[in-house]
Amino acid sequence: MLLELWRKNRITALMVTHDVDEALYLSDRVVCMTDGPEAEVGDIVEVKFPRPRDRKAVMEHPDYYPLRERLIEFLEVHAHRRRPKAGPA
Repeated sequence: MLLELWRKNRITALMVTHDVDEALYLSDRVVCMTDGPEAEVGDIVEVKFPRPRDRKAVMEHPDYYPLRERLIEFLEVHAHRRRPKAGPA
């Protein structure tokens, strides 16, 4: 559905997913959030696969698995870390 909307209208869409493969297939940019009620942006990953996209072609692209590993590493390691809060100035 999102790909069809993009093809027809070329609109910006925001989608929340926990599926790394879905994020890579659909996105031009993946914004990774840290955990918790005080979540914040932890990483932004640019996804530059050509459009229109074909799932098989995306998965065979040489950048696919390095990007996938980067997202999985963020989820496993970095999402749980929070930056220290700034003290009073």
